[in-house]
Amino acid sequence: MTTTPGPATRPRPARRVTTALAAATCVALAGGVAGLGPSTAGASSHREAPLVAMDPAIDNTDLYAFVSPERPGYLTFVANWVPFEEPNGGPNFYPFATDAAYNIKVDNDGDAKPDATFRWTFQNVDRRGGSTFLYNNGPVTSLDDENLLFRQTYKLESSFDGEPFKTRVTGGMVAPSRVGNASMPDYAKLRRDATTTLPGGWKVFAGQADDPFFLDLRVFDLLYGGDLSETGQDTLAGYNVNSIALQVPFSDVALRGDAKRNPVIGVWATTDRPRVRISGKVGDVPRSGDRVQVSRLGNPLVNEVVVPAKLKDAFNSLSPDKDASIPEVVARVTNPELPQLIEKIYNVPAPPAPRQDLVEIFLTGITTKTPDGPIKVDLNSQLNNQDVSPGRFQPSEMLRLNLSTPVAESPNRLGVLGGDLQGFPNGRRLTDDAVDIAIQAVEGAAQSGKLVEALAAGDKVDANDNGFGDSFPYLALPNVGAVNKGGGTGAGTGAASDDGDRATASPQSADPSGTPGSQAGLASRNSGDTAATTVATTVAWGLAGVAAALGTLLLVGWLRWRRRPAPVGSEPTQPL
Repeated sequence: MTTTPGPATRPRPARRVTTALAAATCVALAGGVAGLGPSTAGASSHREAPLVAMDPAIDNTDLYAFVSPERPGYLTFVANWVPFEEPNGGPNFYPFATDAAYNIKVDNDGDAKPDATFRWTFQNVDRRGGSTFLYNNGPVTSLDDENLLFRQTYKLESSFDGEPFKTRVTGGMVAPSRVGNASMPDYAKLRRDATTTLPGGWKVFAGQADDPFFLDLRVFDLLYGGDLSETGQDTLAGYNVNSIALQVPFSDVALRGDAKRNPVIGVWATTDRPRVRISGKVGDVPRSGDRVQVSRLGNPLVNEVVVPAKLKDAFNSLSPDKDASIPEVVARVTNPELPQLIEKIYNVPAPPAPRQDLVEIFLTGITTKTPDGPIKVDLNSQLNNQDVSPGRFQPSEMLRLNLSTPVAESPNRLGVLGGDLQGFPNGRRLTDDAVDIAIQAVEGAAQSGKLVEALAAGDKVDANDNGFGDSFPYLALPNVGAVNKGGGTGAGTGAASDDGDRATASPQSADPSGTPGSQAGLASRNSGDTAATTVATTVAWGLAGVAAALGTLLLVGWLRWRRRPAPVGSEPTQPL
């Protein structure tokens, strides 16, 4: 692996100034649910639009941005892709797409265009050939272990202020899918080996992790069963995702490199694919500079719950500077659907439209510098940056973060609504309860300053099933074992109960010293089978007999095989 130093404290030219996006906002998430005008393919956007639901490798699921708690002067981005990764999903498991570009973008002057872009592309190193179907043919103890037959590497490039991209890492090692404890007896070591420190202080990680988003997805069953009875089950417990994490100094993303004068940034993640794709190609796909955006994600739940169905795919292709040009979507902010549904089902009165509080949260940012905003606090709008030109501000949707907000000693899961200004919607931490915040936000809690008591319990999923680490990349290790424990979820009234049959996983630290991620209990599965999947399944049944025979022979060989000493030479970590 080769690395190039990231920009040190570099002077930033005064660019197109304008601010605004801050809206990040307090409760915005919820607004996400309520409406974010030109919203983004929302974080927590698992299978949120028709096209990405059929193409999980490019599906942004969540985006997080927060001040690094243990490293002053640095912030961390975490972006996730590929939803609902069942740990036993072999033999191919879950690679990043090699024909896609995965991006994290930052706007610091409020014009809704990227001032910093970090871009990852991936390559396959596949040594299986025609000899085996296995991902690995023995225990894997390092990223360059000869037993790891399929692996991926990445290239990281960055661009600042519209300048040409510069390569920062080539041949970076990706942490593999976690096959199981027999195949990867010390996965924490593989995580450590895949976490790299670059000259200049950047830290980078790419690989599999436990899905950090926690919620009960039965919200779609007429809002938790119509009587709040369908709550308390973490739908994503036990599932994994593919994660990219990056830690950089404030000076690399703040306007003019000055986070004291200009502390607010807006963040979103995208996936790009070639305009023309070649299907049926084996191995890496030819690269093309003619890429188009196919997925987008900023605040959680926006494209899932705010954007109407017919606009979801189009929204995934939009850049934030186009957001305000879609009147049909903007109208969902001022008169959102979710509070109306809650009123019909639970008789909780919907706040009257037009919802200027949600406009402030999602489109302008929470600031006193807008004339009509009811939330009179300067929190996370680029308009609060001293070097921003208000005349060039462009309302748009993205996750906004104020870098100057002190790190909370005791984080509150409700973020800003819980009195913790460092939490969502001022950025988003792994522990922030996006769903409960969103529900309260759309019900007007950001404007009134009080939680809606009738909905105070939320979805009753208040934390992730696995604990997070206290250092980069913070994510819990990937889960192992079947999500449904081999029993399925049943049907009708015979299904497993919320509290009884779903096993509770003990918190699992992502720290390298931690033990392997715990197996999660029963959680609902979302098959999303496409026509192609159906065909593949039919073929698989036809080959079942052959596979069983080969599997038996393999098992016998495996039991007789004696483990050889692990090769030396895992990927070194670069010194600061």
